[in-house]
Order: sequence, then C-alpha cells, then structure tokens
Amino acid sequence: MVLKYLPVLIISLTLLSCAGGDVKQGEAVSYEKKTKRYLDIDSDVEDDFKSAIVLMQQDQNAQAVSVLKSVIEREKRLPAPYVNIAIAYNKLGDTKAAEENLISALKLDIAHPVANNELGLLYRKSGKFKAARTAYENAIKEHPEYLPAIRNLGILCDLYIHDYTCALQQYEEYLQLEPDDKTVSIWIADVKRRLAK
Repeated sequence: MVLKYLPVLIISLTLLSCAGGDVKQGEAVSYEKKTKRYLDIDSDVEDDFKSAIVLMQQDQNAQAVSVLKSVIEREKRLPAPYVNIAIAYNKLGDTKAAEENLISALKLDIAHPVANNELGLLYRKSGKFKAARTAYENAIKEHPEYLPAIRNLGILCDLYIHDYTCALQQYEEYLQLEPDDKTVSIWIADVKRRLAK
C-alpha cells in the first residue's frame, strides 16, 4: 500500500527533536504543511519509521539506527529519517555520523528548520561557532518564527561568540513570539546591562 500522506512521519520527528533542539510538539508538522511536501510513501517504510521512533523514545538508539538505516535505504526523498538517525547517532556519541545525516537532510531541504537547528547545536558543542551560526541563520531565513533556532542563535551570540548586539536582537525577536518566557526576559536584561558597560 502506498500513502500520500507525510505528517505522521513529521509528528514523529517532532517528538524526537525535542531532545536536541527544544522543538515543541507540532512545529515540524506545521512546517511540512506550509511547504506542502506530500510524497507517496510505502506503508512498510512508514511502519518501520514509527518503530524507530518508539525505539528512540525508549532510549534504544542503536536499534533505532539500524531500523532507520533500512528506512533510508528504501526512501531517500524525506529529510525526517535523516534527522532522526542523526539524533540517535548523537545520543550514541557518534557526532560524525550525526553531522553526515543532518547534511543529507539539508541536501533534500536546505532550509529545513529542525535539521538546521540540530546541526547548529552539534557545531556549537564542537566549537564550530561560525558554522553553527550559519545553520541557525539558514533555519531563520526561511522560517523567521522558528523559536528554537532564534533562541539558540541568541545563546550562541551571547555565550560563545560574545556578539551581544546579535544576542539581544535574537532574544527580543524570540520574546515577541513567546512573550511569557521569563528566562529569556532575564537574558535580555543581562545582555542590555553588558552592552551598557
């Protein structure tokens, strides 16, 4: 059976992306709906993808990688399996495989916000701050309301590259979209204090 429906895959992506990039449930679904990226997906591929998601939720990342490799072998048109296998690899400590798979996802969709955000986090942790900034900016350029990338770019600018003007801009943009976030309000006050010195 062939499905013409992708959101189930994306819902699963959303659930797992929470661990790495603070993606709220439903964000990736709305992203896919905006881009209208619906493809014919074999039901066996979808079932295996769902199984991999369950394995990742149970912290059985090695088994999830094995299943996701099989999914990717059969279906190479979707970024979601690449992003999820990257998250699983990252949890297993294989940052090289994580990076390779995120790049594969971005070859399919250069502006994919979850893939860019995850890649930005990976680069930030490895000290590749310029590459992390580029990844976050790639996500924000096409998805200016994508909160995880906005916040993570602010954190990068603030704590890692000490570009306080950039940090303030990102934090303020984030707070406009998420006005009840008290933590970011504190960060804004702190950055303003440092800029005033």
